[in-house]
Amino acid sequence: MKRLTGDATLPADLRGGVIALGNFDGFHLGHQAVVGRAVDRARAEGRPALVAIFDPHPASFFRSELPSFRLTTIDQRLRLLEQAGVDATIVIGFDGGLAALSPEQFMAERLAAAYGAAGIVTGYDFTFGKGRAGTSDMLIAMGPAYGFTAEAVAPISDATGPISSTRIRRALEAGDCEAATALLTRPFAIEGVVIHGDKRGRTIGYPTANVDLRDYQRPLYGIYAVRARLDDGRIVTGAANLGIRPTFDPPKELLETYLFDFAESLYDRVIEVELVSFIRPEAKFASMGALVTQMDADCEEARARLNAAPDGRHT
Repeated sequence: MKRLTGDATLPADLRGGVIALGNFDGFHLGHQAVVGRAVDRARAEGRPALVAIFDPHPASFFRSELPSFRLTTIDQRLRLLEQAGVDATIVIGFDGGLAALSPEQFMAERLAAAYGAAGIVTGYDFTFGKGRAGTSDMLIAMGPAYGFTAEAVAPISDATGPISSTRIRRALEAGDCEAATALLTRPFAIEGVVIHGDKRGRTIGYPTANVDLRDYQRPLYGIYAVRARLDDGRIVTGAANLGIRPTFDPPKELLETYLFDFAESLYDRVIEVELVSFIRPEAKFASMGALVTQMDADCEEARARLNAAPDGRHT
């Protein structure tokens, strides 16, 4: 799959495509329905299937004070989109210039002139343009004047209601990995470079691979049963502490993953850690001995849960 810059004119072989337009953070079931419709339509019409996403997220551009809320990095999203059959992804830099474009300007300058879109697919609640004045209904009504036809995909719902990124964030904040997994169709995963820590873990028999949480949504602090995907494709199970490590001073927010039956160095390598099941909240221990005893129990519980859990992927 090709990755393209959003302010560039598309190459000839990708013009005339069907574009799924949105942010698709998390790429949950609802997002999958939008992208899937674009891919199906593109294949039926013999056109390229494309996705256009925004980076940074418009919400973080307009409200820099927002707490971290991202469910995926751009790289994670691109891999998921490739697996969904997308031919190319356009990463549109969201800045003041883009935010100032009227809906008509965005349709004329980007969708028509730069991308040569023949079709646009969005979610039912998609908005765009200055002041979020553009809607999916506007795309459908005005698209033919700009050379494309548009459609909006109805929300995907379960027994609780429409599936949304907000519901996933609330599930993660509650430590409900199983609910988040069902909505995402895979476990929520944090990806990052393994950094050097204070190396306390190795002194008590629990060396960890530490990853900064960056701008990811913060799940409930605590201990999790996890699966880690290494940069060579191997998957290793383990237990992780996500939080500030209250037993140690000073507090430091990290994802610290202990991998079962694994002794290799992972420093400066990229790993992706899936949160499979929440075991318990963080706690402060009076002694290192008490901490190790609890970690022994946590790892035993993590192994049991991982052995009982499906791999979490429903696609």
